[in-house]
Amino acid sequence: MLLELTVENLAIIERAQLILGPGFTALTGETGAGKSLLVDAIGLALGGRAETELVRTGAARGSVSLVADLSTAPEIRDRCEELGYPLDEAQLYIHREVSAEGRSTCRINGRQAPVGTLRQIGGLLVDLHGQHDHQSLLDPLTHGEHLDLWIGEEAVAWRLRVAAAFAECEHTRRALASVRTDRREREHRLDLLRHQIGEIEGAGLTLGETEDVTSRLRRLQHAERLAQAALNARAHLFEEEGAADERVGQATRDLEAACRLDPELEPSLRLLRDAQAALGEASRTLGRYLDSLEVAPGAVEEAAARLDVLQRLHRKYGETDEAVVAFLESARRDLSLLEGLDEDEETLATRLSEQEADLEAAAGSLTALRTSHSQRFASLVETQIRDLAMDRATFVTQIEPKPIDAQGGDRVEFLFSANAGEPPKPLAKIASGGEISRVMLALKVGLAGRAGVPTLIFDEVDAGLGGRAAATVARKLDELSRHNQVIVISHLPQIAGRATTHFRIDKVERSGRSVTEIRALNSDERVEEIARMLAGEHVTEPALANARALLQPGLF
Repeated sequence: MLLELTVENLAIIERAQLILGPGFTALTGETGAGKSLLVDAIGLALGGRAETELVRTGAARGSVSLVADLSTAPEIRDRCEELGYPLDEAQLYIHREVSAEGRSTCRINGRQAPVGTLRQIGGLLVDLHGQHDHQSLLDPLTHGEHLDLWIGEEAVAWRLRVAAAFAECEHTRRALASVRTDRREREHRLDLLRHQIGEIEGAGLTLGETEDVTSRLRRLQHAERLAQAALNARAHLFEEEGAADERVGQATRDLEAACRLDPELEPSLRLLRDAQAALGEASRTLGRYLDSLEVAPGAVEEAAARLDVLQRLHRKYGETDEAVVAFLESARRDLSLLEGLDEDEETLATRLSEQEADLEAAAGSLTALRTSHSQRFASLVETQIRDLAMDRATFVTQIEPKPIDAQGGDRVEFLFSANAGEPPKPLAKIASGGEISRVMLALKVGLAGRAGVPTLIFDEVDAGLGGRAAATVARKLDELSRHNQVIVISHLPQIAGRATTHFRIDKVERSGRSVTEIRALNSDERVEEIARMLAGEHVTEPALANARALLQPGLF
């Protein structure tokens, strides 16, 4: 569950903070105020692409910080630990920064992390569903997983068995192919693998090192400029005549004398003493920073040489540190396989035949399970869809055979038709953005409480809805929020009225520039906001009465 989102210097957001809780949260406000930008910020924090255009004009960098509570998500905690980011008291801290020059840094629990790792964790933590952002649902490769999650533990267990059996077959197939390969070609391959492994291992690459070395080199190259900036700052604070420390000290002494006459000045005096302490800490921090800028002879050349080594690895073996490490692991496996071939072709062929029989049996059991549940699953989703202002919609789960792989021997695909008389066709070919949004909502309601990520975010899931359909969507989001944390951007009062927490997003002008402001609404402010959504800017007493009615629990 997400607890806190802090955004600084992204587009029209100068600084904004959301304190989130469980249940159903609604974000409302006028178009262009920055609601969807908050969703983009969450996407960035979870490993989304860092665009320089996101950085607020005039700012050196933009940043997003996210705090999540994983106390009820042991599988995500375990995955974080596997990736090398153990949690402190089940809380996850993510920080993503984008510079105006296009550089991006990621930190998980204070430690630098590759974007790929951030993406892995983010995919387990949050599902983002914008009106035009449903790639997972449009990709038929994910449909089998949706069906299996709905079926439950039995399907998941069979998927694991199929995946394990497929991996065994692949290993034996590769061994058999290697045995059948010409010996001279095999020796050439062994030499190449040993050279590649030796080159990568000799370089001693660690994940995230390229980004670290790049940052260190940039710092070393600009050490003189950075040191001068720190020295100037310390001079302004302490060393110059009339420096900040001197002025704050004088102000403190003045108030200390005055407080003896009027104790009401005590709060101001405490703030000044805190300021003195902060100035002292700033001085010590700047001193440590200046010490760290001392450049050892040859440090720039050493960092540049190391970066050259890493870039050469990237050119030969993969564009990222992760890709190079993955190449190394693959090469090690291939080398071990080639060096360990001590079985003859007949033995391997017999083993492969036995393993393929086991794989076919496991895949057949998974197919039978999927087939026996597919109609009930489709009927459930279709019922949910028809509740969402698509009374004549049809939803079909199509299962066709395909060559067996790690996911089984079925091609599972969802077919959909929004109109009577039209045959169901693949979602990606016929469904509009609004229809896809509602199909996704129907799926999530059907899967509620079974599996999936803890937080669901819907950006304008209500597009094109009104009246009864809007009330139904609101009710389904409410149902979903009993199992997941649900965050919804909406323009409909029926949906906002169902939320347990309500934020209003406004665009205001400050110092001649537009900025986004976020305000958590109390009960009276919610009535006014719902009334505005009902009646527009000119709120009438009937609109206020309707708003109060919408906010009554159990009304619709």
